[in-house]
Amino acid sequence: MEIRNSTITDIETIFGLYRMASQYMKERFPVHFPEFDRDMVVKEIEEGRQWKMLINGELACIWAITWNDPQIWEEKDSDPSIYIHRITTVPAFRGRYLVKEIVRWAIQYAKDNNRNYVRLDTVGENQKLIQHYQESGFTFLGMVQLKDTSGLPDHYKLDKVSLFELQV
Repeated sequence: MEIRNSTITDIETIFGLYRMASQYMKERFPVHFPEFDRDMVVKEIEEGRQWKMLINGELACIWAITWNDPQIWEEKDSDPSIYIHRITTVPAFRGRYLVKEIVRWAIQYAKDNNRNYVRLDTVGENQKLIQHYQESGFTFLGMVQLKDTSGLPDHYKLDKVSLFELQV
């Protein structure tokens, strides 16, 4: 297994995965990924915040991070943290508990960057996903209704947000 930054040459693959994930979610859950802003993802790549996991040289999953997330985390955003967004797994690699691998990586990455927490959120009350994140080491902090969703991807406007954190 190898984790490395995504590059601009990965952009079509990234958006293909987002579309597949959105379709998968549409078939199972009331809230699904919207069409993400291309400029946002390009900026993440340019800033070294878009990541990919390769297993035996094959793309297994992608995710993005950010260093601040004030609209979602409000006053807790002042804690030095990394925030994980849009974990998306290639269908052939589903069920392999890759979130646990991302968590191992994120803990070390947070330590290397003097961060105290690894945090993530998911829109809606998907009990299976909540349990999966808890089994991967996160503490479920509950659900919140975001006060300001301007500038966030559209799915944040649809439901409450489940918050998770892991102290490093």
